[in-house]
Amino acid sequence: MLGLHQRHESSVVLCAPTITCAFCLASAVPAHAFLFQSDPGTSVSNSPSFLTGLAFGMASVALTGFILRLRINNLRSELRCAKELADHREHERDLAQCELIRGLEEERELVKQKLQFDAQLAEYEKYASLAQLALGAAHEINNPLLGIMSHLELERKGATGERRAEIEQCIESTKRISTAVRGLLDYARPGPLMLGQVSLFKLVAEALKFVEHQPMFRHLTLSNRVPLDLPPITADVNQLSQVLMNLLLNASQATPAGGSINISASLQPSTGIIELQVTDSGIGIPSDILPHIFEPFFTTKRGKGTGLGLSISQSYVRSHGGDIQVESTLGAGTTIRVKLPSHPPGKPQTEYQEVIA
Repeated sequence: MLGLHQRHESSVVLCAPTITCAFCLASAVPAHAFLFQSDPGTSVSNSPSFLTGLAFGMASVALTGFILRLRINNLRSELRCAKELADHREHERDLAQCELIRGLEEERELVKQKLQFDAQLAEYEKYASLAQLALGAAHEINNPLLGIMSHLELERKGATGERRAEIEQCIESTKRISTAVRGLLDYARPGPLMLGQVSLFKLVAEALKFVEHQPMFRHLTLSNRVPLDLPPITADVNQLSQVLMNLLLNASQATPAGGSINISASLQPSTGIIELQVTDSGIGIPSDILPHIFEPFFTTKRGKGTGLGLSISQSYVRSHGGDIQVESTLGAGTTIRVKLPSHPPGKPQTEYQEVIA
């Protein structure tokens, strides 16, 4: 019995499965021992040794349950800590992924802006070189051209019949050259801005009123969709009017009879930019031609025009601190967007009288 008790006492410090096995031994072995040690007239259930073993077994069960609960609580705590750690690491991973994505997007945007800046810089350098060449060529052409015109005018006074017709044809060709030279000068060296308060609605209305009776516009539907309450902008009315006329002429030449030309405008309150849109329902511009339409002397109208209309328009718009963009779908029409600041940058904020009445 002493050895048995010692075995039970040593089993208390063991782990839960060992204690359970010890309890099983304590429940089985003492019963046979008690049968041999008890008196024949004494009941086993009343034996002090049996009661002691039973009490010890119940204590072992209670201790086993307590240790199991402790172990379960420890495991739960460890699982909770592990879950919190996993959640924290997952959150850190998500933050790192978001930061990485944001960095990649910023880098992509910077690369895009750099490419655009490089393209614009190359374009400006090309146009600057071309402008210098145009200035020299214009002066070299203009001087002898004036002499030719004067001589042809004198020759026409005394000419008759077929000779007079030939001289008039030469005069018309000379005027065409003069127009191209003047366009070169306007493109290479735009005049100083004569700024004034311009109402876009009235400017568009005047332009449409001027062209609506021209032969190329008679079979087209012209629409002025500029809001009446659009605030006026500070601009050179002559340059802005020429830009609008160039855009209308290009739209009419690209739009078949029965088509339409719509002019609209809107204000971007956050930037103060006013966007003027000229949209036609014409044949559109092929994608391979679209990148070249602002190049000087580039034209698809052989024998018509000088190819300087859009180049001069772009020069005028940029002199106001604005930009001009073209969107076109072949067979569906073209939209030209002219973006102008409410006031040209670098110009004094002076009160001007409204130019367009």
